[in-house]
Amino acid sequence: MTLAPPPPLSSLSAVRLRLVSQPAQGHMPRRIDGAWWPRSPDLATELPRLLAGLAHAWGQVTSVLVDETVWSPFPNRLLVANQVVRLRRTTTRHSPSAVCLLAPGRGRCDLLVVPPAATDAEAGRLMESMATDLKDSAGLEVAAR
Repeated sequence: MTLAPPPPLSSLSAVRLRLVSQPAQGHMPRRIDGAWWPRSPDLATELPRLLAGLAHAWGQVTSVLVDETVWSPFPNRLLVANQVVRLRRTTTRHSPSAVCLLAPGRGRCDLLVVPPAATDAEAGRLMESMATDLKDSAGLEVAAR
């Protein structure tokens, strides 16, 4: 197990994340819940920042499923804020890449991963496009974080 240092307080506001609101009861669930733009391909560094940014909304995320071909090598488990997070791998190449966060009692959150090397303009277009596509297809409002 790898211990992840807590993210610096200044980086908590720096999580580049965009989520859409939850569907009203009775509607079909969405496949993608938002977009995340990590700063590097180092999952052991980036995941604690993401989880810190979701802490209030998602509670305890215990498992994360990621495409291992997108990230630098990473451990099977990571200790983040005194909780063990299991990192599960898939080799199924998705285009675009996504991460799946699992939280007991809360469910799952699927996030499109914007490539870390994307420019501000490219990332902005991808995140806006994802938000617009989801809003258009499900009539949902976008919540920026």
